[in-house]
Amino acid sequence: MKVKFFDKGIRNQFWVLFSVLSGILSFVLLFNIVPDSYKEYLKCFGYITFALLILMYIYLWYRANNLTDVKIDIEGSTVNIKSGDLFNENGFKVIPFNEYFDTIVDEKIIASSSLNGIYINKYLDTTVQDLDNHIIQNSDNEDIIDNNSTRRAGGKSIKHKISTIIVYKDFLLTAFAKFDDHNKAVLTMPEYLEFLINFWDRVNRVYAQRSVSVPIFGSGITRIKEHKNISDEDLLKIMIWTFKLSEMKFKYPAKLSIIVHKDKIKNIDLFNLKSTELGL
Repeated sequence: MKVKFFDKGIRNQFWVLFSVLSGILSFVLLFNIVPDSYKEYLKCFGYITFALLILMYIYLWYRANNLTDVKIDIEGSTVNIKSGDLFNENGFKVIPFNEYFDTIVDEKIIASSSLNGIYINKYLDTTVQDLDNHIIQNSDNEDIIDNNSTRRAGGKSIKHKISTIIVYKDFLLTAFAKFDDHNKAVLTMPEYLEFLINFWDRVNRVYAQRSVSVPIFGSGITRIKEHKNISDEDLLKIMIWTFKLSEMKFKYPAKLSIIVHKDKIKNIDLFNLKSTELGL
């Protein structure tokens, strides 16, 4: 179980409910408002109340372990963390690409099971060539760090700064992963942090008061050097922390949604993430 039975957060919620019930009982007994004919049932009522409190605690514990959707307020911005399908969300949907914005889904450069592979194969409403042309036409020269990467084994030759964003209809295509000589997606932790800090800044420039949905960056096939065992929950906390540090703010009703794959939500403790939102 993600949340332990005697978790502090659950105990705090339980004590709030217990305080309300005990306050009501104290009021009843203090002012002696129960008719004498019913006082013989008070003991039985006490046993029932005790049983209900136990069931209530078990319910709180069960609910904490099965949360799939929480909202966190970060300095006025609503951040919704939930299980779902990124492509079904409203507003802008962020699709991470590599630094070359490759579009070849061949299981070598792009895997068909990756988010950008699914986007290209199932949700792209034009030809891949049209998308490539759009990326070229909307690339800022300041974001291009190499336009002649001839050493690559396949794929494009124009390399972009990580965090570069290309707006295409309802999608924000972003350069997230760096590729090594074997076309494997890798990032160091400093590069990951650099990406996130710059990414929020760039989203702030282009989101136009629309809601934005993002995946957990680094949760897929991208490898973070020296942190191979980092969990999705840790990556999620880093994303929220860098968002808080940024100047990015969503004004109501716009919000940021972080979409967690349904197979991974069971490993993320949303209950305590929500409980500690003020200390993020």
